[in-house]
Amino acid sequence: MHIPSIIEKKRDGKLLSDDEIRSVISAYTADEMPDYQMAALAMAIYLQGMTADETASLTRAMLQSGEVLSYPDSAPRVVDKHSTGGVGDKVSLILAPLLACDDLWVPMISGRGLGITGGTLDKLEAIPGFRVGLSIEEMMSQLEQIGVAMIGQTGSICPADKKLYALRDVTATVSSQCLIVASIMSKKLAESLDALVLDVKFGKGAFMKTKAEAASLGIAMQEVGEAMGVETGVCFNPMDEPLGKTVGNSLEVVEAIDVLRGGGPADLREIVMKLAARLSQAGADQLAQWLDDGTALQKFREIVTHQGGDPADLERLGEINAAAVIRDFVSENSGQVGIVNADTIGRASVALGAGRSRVEDEVDPSVGFDELIKVGAEVNAGDVVARIHASSEKDADMAEAELKKAIQIR
Repeated sequence: MHIPSIIEKKRDGKLLSDDEIRSVISAYTADEMPDYQMAALAMAIYLQGMTADETASLTRAMLQSGEVLSYPDSAPRVVDKHSTGGVGDKVSLILAPLLACDDLWVPMISGRGLGITGGTLDKLEAIPGFRVGLSIEEMMSQLEQIGVAMIGQTGSICPADKKLYALRDVTATVSSQCLIVASIMSKKLAESLDALVLDVKFGKGAFMKTKAEAASLGIAMQEVGEAMGVETGVCFNPMDEPLGKTVGNSLEVVEAIDVLRGGGPADLREIVMKLAARLSQAGADQLAQWLDDGTALQKFREIVTHQGGDPADLERLGEINAAAVIRDFVSENSGQVGIVNADTIGRASVALGAGRSRVEDEVDPSVGFDELIKVGAEVNAGDVVARIHASSEKDADMAEAELKKAIQIR
């Protein structure tokens, strides 16, 4: 097809056919379409938008640009979840093994953190020896053995998305909703799922600041999932304060293990249960029992074992990844906690080294915050409302200054 004519058509607000979209993605993936033409088309899409049908066609073309997972006829129901990201969001570490307890297959392909949004892969790599770079063949073997694998995106899955995302990053088109939807859903739907639940965050520590923005994105992703034959649910969850009481890679794994033992913060357990209920065949009581009796924890230990780690290290992860400086942050006055600003805390955690500002940045698994107070709690002057884990006294001083801005007591 004549690429300039397709660009012109979208520039003028006309609909692109499925064949036109497939041709563009095929040509771009094969390096037969130059970046400057794709940049022009991306900007036209950014300005004119796409219908639900066009977005579904784009998603399908992108997922079919690479390997699409397939399973034996004997495979059980295949499920996964996607989160739009947030501060302290360690849900995947708990949800994946919990769902696998229900004889489901969970081929969880996750990403790394960027900016204030933490990444599941970075958290898993806080466990010594844990391999996230499994091949598709290794992942399939692990699914057959224990029903769950937690890996990073391989080069063979959605290569079109990888190319297009890099281009969007330098052409001011990242925030296009239809391009966001196609990027997220192409990677998830390449897993050939039976069901997907979308955990869409909104608030100070989320990409979408308002519930209306979150609803628009969530509904658009759901429409694409359903159009492609995948049972797709959406849960909207606030992210004004960090989820749970920890922010930082190793610290979040420790907290996830607490939930897998039947404990942990109430808000974290609640969201895990809510998402699990959308995918599981078991009832709420059974899901709770798997958390409380250690069944889900044992499944997580199996994941660690199969992916190169030693489950014995989970019991002493805090010691293995101990920060050089650990400092209590105490309240200067008494009252009720009114704000625990997720954005400020997320930025402070990145400055400590727990996150990355650029894809190539390394993360420090030991740093971050724990014992974070929750909104609504009553405190007295001198009470510990957070604890800082830093690599130096200077970094701890910086983090303390940020916590003074983030935590407000009335």
